[in-house]
Amino acid sequence: MTPGSTNTAAPRPRILIVDDDPGQRSLLESFLRGQGFDPALASSGEQALEVLRTQPFSLLISDVRMPGISGLEMLSRVRKSYATLPVLLVTAFADIREAVGAMRDGAVNYLAKPIDLDELLASVEQATGRAPAAPPSFAEGRQLPGPIVARSPLMQAVFRDAALVAASDSRILITGESGVGKEIVADVIHAWSRRATGPLVKVNCAAIPETLLESELFGHERGAFTGAVALRVGRFEEANGGSVFLDEIAEMSPALQAKLLRVTQDGRFQRVGANLERRTDARLLAATNRNLEAEVREGRFREDLYYRLNVVELNIPPLRERPDDILPLAEQFLLEFTQGRARLAPAVTESLLRYAWPGNIRELRNAMERAALLSGGDLILPQHLPHRLHAPGGDAPRAAPAESLAEIEVLAILETLRKHQFNRTETARALGISRRALLYKLQDLRRRGHVVDAR
Repeated sequence: MTPGSTNTAAPRPRILIVDDDPGQRSLLESFLRGQGFDPALASSGEQALEVLRTQPFSLLISDVRMPGISGLEMLSRVRKSYATLPVLLVTAFADIREAVGAMRDGAVNYLAKPIDLDELLASVEQATGRAPAAPPSFAEGRQLPGPIVARSPLMQAVFRDAALVAASDSRILITGESGVGKEIVADVIHAWSRRATGPLVKVNCAAIPETLLESELFGHERGAFTGAVALRVGRFEEANGGSVFLDEIAEMSPALQAKLLRVTQDGRFQRVGANLERRTDARLLAATNRNLEAEVREGRFREDLYYRLNVVELNIPPLRERPDDILPLAEQFLLEFTQGRARLAPAVTESLLRYAWPGNIRELRNAMERAALLSGGDLILPQHLPHRLHAPGGDAPRAAPAESLAEIEVLAILETLRKHQFNRTETARALGISRRALLYKLQDLRRRGHVVDAR
């Protein structure tokens, strides 16, 4: 700064992040720093209390479950010594009742795991009194690799979050229906990460027999089992310095889940038939089309593994919730199958936009491949489409006028939100939409002055 000049920039609100999981700390730090805050880190409640004695902060963000002093106990101590410091709790779904109770004891809000970055930012801005910033583009300074289509606001938001989390080494859980493009999102995260020059190793857990999956992931020694005639290096070793993408993670057996948990904790594993422990520096990306919270409640998926995998969740909305992407995707597939010779007749575009696409992008791709073959690579007509796309009775319900439909949607969202006590996951499930779609709609409602957050 030159002599006589003044610094008019507003001070960056200081935030203390407390979590025993280094991946979670890294994610929150990089995200909040990128949003204009000044984060500091503590790995335990004890360390956080020491830091608070020496430095002032605008907000404390703490996990609830931690060794030693828990987040709830720390909240109680903070309230006695730092009565005006806002506290934001991060909690697993099993702790929701405790977190709600903690709000009566002075917590300003709680965030349910997996953390949604939009919800986190809104809560932090509210707690620190900072005016909401303009929403960033989905990938400032970055380009989507290859012919990836993301015209809809929902997919723009997905790739914006992907850009934010790619810089950290945090574990990411990618969720969504079959065929929505979860593997493509994993490709983008790896391409935008500091590990982009390393390998991206992919494993479909549903496509490999259970008896062979452990060997596939961790490798085996020669003679470890019948047929093991040579040493095999596993996929986690292959991915050292890069990323490993585990698709259909919910198909993994409980026994193998326990071994995967060890890798997520410290990167250590053993080849089948070996006593020597090995270590890998591989970032873990996982995907599933199942509701893992329900799988945990039913005892089919380990709760501790769920939270180790799910530092942040990227939920990919189904194609029916992002109609802006349908025609660009169809044209992209036609370009691939006909080298740009074919075009869509107007009646075809109407059918594509009207259809619900239960099979998502995979179904759309197959429909365009079929149409390209039947049309001879020329004009795509309705008869070239699968019968279900234009058969009588296969149409989506006719929409009400736009204004009245928008009003009905707002009332339905607000009523369902209140009914489920502002729980985003339950509200989305009751409305029959993805959590990502709900959060996008809530952002818009919040900007328009509607109450969408618990008081």
